[in-house]
Amino acid sequence: MDNSVVIRPGTPHDVPAIVDFIRELADYEKALEKAVATIEQLNAALFGPQPALYAHMACDDVSGEPVGFAIWFLNFSTWRGVHGIYLEDLYVRPAARGGGHGRALLAELARIAVERGYWGVQWWVLDRTELTGSRAFYRRIGGQELREWVPWLLDGEALQSLAPSPDGPTATSLDAV
Repeated sequence: MDNSVVIRPGTPHDVPAIVDFIRELADYEKALEKAVATIEQLNAALFGPQPALYAHMACDDVSGEPVGFAIWFLNFSTWRGVHGIYLEDLYVRPAARGGGHGRALLAELARIAVERGYWGVQWWVLDRTELTGSRAFYRRIGGQELREWVPWLLDGEALQSLAPSPDGPTATSLDAV
């Protein structure tokens, strides 16, 4: 790890920077219009009464300024019977890439997983990131591409349609089951 890399847990003071990083990441992934999370939402998720989301910041030790972040939460393996870490977002600003920040963030998550007896660290990567070097970086640190598991998503109108109404399930919502 580069001597100018400092990894630390996120604080409430970091939330505006985290929102900025999320928007930069969404722009990088060509989906800026989908990044609608607010400072208030992230503050509640990260630092509310029962936080279920965690953040780590990558900072330059000279300036102390955050240059990247990792947002993660716990998942659970029913087969293994223990928690794991799901890395929701990892982002390092372009000017800081290649300085060891991404590796240091992942190393910190690996340390937490080992220390707590978790089964591992898992994340998703967009197919098009092969062109940017992200997937090559993950391979270099020992990450494994899982081709046998295909992610699925239920959201928006389909989610609303499937969800039972407050009055109970409707016949149409159960027809396809």
